[in-house]
Amino acid sequence: MGRWTFITNHGAVLAYIAGKNNARAIDIALDLGLTERSVRRIIFHLSSEGYIKITRNGRNNCYSLDQEQVLRRAEIRDVKVRELLKCLVPDLRSHIDK
Repeated sequence: MGRWTFITNHGAVLAYIAGKNNARAIDIALDLGLTERSVRRIIFHLSSEGYIKITRNGRNNCYSLDQEQVLRRAEIRDVKVRELLKCLVPDLRSHIDK
């Protein structure tokens, strides 16, 4: 079977951060099977577009999501990040609706 997935690396990192907002880039990389450099690049992209906000907590970064942002793909611009995360991170369903 080929090695492809339905969720892009950007989506996977966003979902990971939704579940663990204090995770380090190296932890995200190891758990998702990506390089730390690519995770840092993705975090930069997500932050630049306003999907996540980065704050420092001592030596580590903490991430918060803007769940009201809409998805980037033109034909689904009416879908908010919160709706995507409900599908990708089942444990967050009760937290996301708040």
